[in-house]
Parts: sequence; C-alpha cells; structure tokens
Amino acid sequence: MRIIAFIILVLPAIFATYGIKLMRDAFFGELTFIFFHVIIQFIVGLILFIGGLCFIGGFILHRDRKRKLVKGEEHNRYES
Repeated sequence: MRIIAFIILVLPAIFATYGIKLMRDAFFGELTFIFFHVIIQFIVGLILFIGGLCFIGGFILHRDRKRKLVKGEEHNRYES
C-alpha cells in the first residue's frame, strides 16, 4: 500500500519539478522546442508547478484528515 502511495506522489512531484524547469528556462530566455513562445512556456510551467503542488498538498491534507491530525476543523464541510 505504501508503494502505491509513493508512486501516486512521485508523478505530480516530477510534473512540478518539470514546471519549475520550464519557468526557469523561460525566465532566462531558453525556449524549449515544444513551445513557440517564451510566455506560453512560462504559463505551462506555472500550471504544472501549481498543479503538482496542489495535488501533493491535497493528498497530505486528506491523509491527515483521515488520521484526525488536522486541528481547528470541527466538522466535515461535506456533511449536512
């Protein structure tokens, strides 16, 4: 079970890392052959970075809520 969770976290981490690389390259003006403009490369890198970061953060928050480690939230917002 832990290996599956590890694999689930590795893929978004790779996407976030690639997003950082794309943003860095766009900042220094190095165009990747896939993109036709530096601004588009930066935006795609930003989306990959934010998406990977949000997925990992959401995964950790979900795990902590399951184990009742999150404080300050008395009820689940999905319950009526």
